[in-house]
Amino acid sequence: MLSTVYDKYEVVVGLEVHAQLATKSKIFSSDSAQFGIAPNTNINVISLGHPGTLPKLNEKVVEYAVKMGLATNCTIRQQNWFARKNYFYADLPKGYQISQDTAPICYDGHIVVKLKDGTKRTIRIGRIHMEEDAGKSMHDQDPYDSFIDLNRAGVPLVEIVSEPDIRSAEEAALYLTEIRKLLRYLEICDGNMEEGSMRCDANISVRLKGADKYGNRCEVKNMNSIRNVQRAIEHEFKRQVELIEAGEVIDQNTLNFDASTGTTSVLRSKEMANDYRYFPEPDLTPISLTNEYIAKIQAELPMLPEQLFTKFIEVLGLTEYDAGNLIENKEIAAYFECITQFTQNYKAAANWMMGAVKSYLNEHSIEIAEFPIKSKAIADLIDLIDSGKINNSVANQTLFPALIANPSKSPEQIAQELGLFINSDDTELIGFIDQVLTKYPDKVKEYHLGKKNLTGLFMGEVMKLSKGKIDPKSANKLLTDQLQKLK
Repeated sequence: MLSTVYDKYEVVVGLEVHAQLATKSKIFSSDSAQFGIAPNTNINVISLGHPGTLPKLNEKVVEYAVKMGLATNCTIRQQNWFARKNYFYADLPKGYQISQDTAPICYDGHIVVKLKDGTKRTIRIGRIHMEEDAGKSMHDQDPYDSFIDLNRAGVPLVEIVSEPDIRSAEEAALYLTEIRKLLRYLEICDGNMEEGSMRCDANISVRLKGADKYGNRCEVKNMNSIRNVQRAIEHEFKRQVELIEAGEVIDQNTLNFDASTGTTSVLRSKEMANDYRYFPEPDLTPISLTNEYIAKIQAELPMLPEQLFTKFIEVLGLTEYDAGNLIENKEIAAYFECITQFTQNYKAAANWMMGAVKSYLNEHSIEIAEFPIKSKAIADLIDLIDSGKINNSVANQTLFPALIANPSKSPEQIAQELGLFINSDDTELIGFIDQVLTKYPDKVKEYHLGKKNLTGLFMGEVMKLSKGKIDPKSANKLLTDQLQKLK
């Protein structure tokens, strides 16, 4: 099918993100919410739904939900309450889920994403509500039977529901990246999609460009990576367009995404009517939030990615590229800020973070918290370069690895021990230059005939002879002077 057929249509996507909150206990009971424990260990009579048991709300869940609402520019509903969502799954012990329906705790928010071409898109968030997670059905443990693990039953969730404002797989990926970044900056969820602590359902439809009415949507459930969300959107867009072009109707189904094939398949038919029979949860009182409570949480919020991005550009003078890279990880951004407390060369600090430091972290598969060098030592290393005591190549190739191996020592102490300080004796430097020019008489002639790029060759040889202990600027000037004398 020609690509021009697809060009007639646009994809319309709304995302539902379930984020497991990083509380110690579950939302309505005291059993642990820890991940990775032996199956059916973190359970008690409340999370198992035994008759006569009553839920009690974990206050931390409310605090975390309000934090996420404030971070996504939502209005906080001061009077909100829980509802029972009735449905049957084998891994849902009570036969219903305690969630929020008509009164979600947060509503009418938005986040802004920036596309590769520089376009900014505002994606509205319709609601954020609190609910409990279901258990987990395991279909790959036995060839004949499915197993049930109820450790996850009752783990607190916030569900972040976007409006159908997303128009491409790229926008979906950027939106999810921003949501995950906020969850991590707020320290309310680790955002680990592979472990299921952040899961995404995508509601996908297509329509002719310029049309006002939405098409029939399909919901793709429980995708465990941002890339898989993108792939599902791309696949569904093509599949739905081809069905419409063939004169068929898009059935409103719930779909599964197969990561191995990149295709979707029907899990179950989805009726238009809501069949959950919601009603107010009778065992929990409504939640009443005061202005003071919300203001206190607002005051305790950390500086968020967008605020740091603005600070790094407007206050520290970094480029958008540098600032964007640094704010990707909260701990990286914090380490960088610590460096800037000890040096004013913010660009050099950013270069070291995105270069040598990140390379070391990646090579050793560690987080910045495990990085052996203190932030002040990086600042001291930068100051040694800026003061002309060592050059940048020696700092990268020799001093930085030595500092990794001896983190208790200062950069200056190590530079002294290894003899890395630049030799300011011009006489010795001129001697090195003369050796190089004598070694390459033909290249000197070529230089004088116009091949000025041979300066790089000469400088490389001078650096080798001096073992890097020279100031490149001074050396370059002296080299030019010596070449002129040989003209």
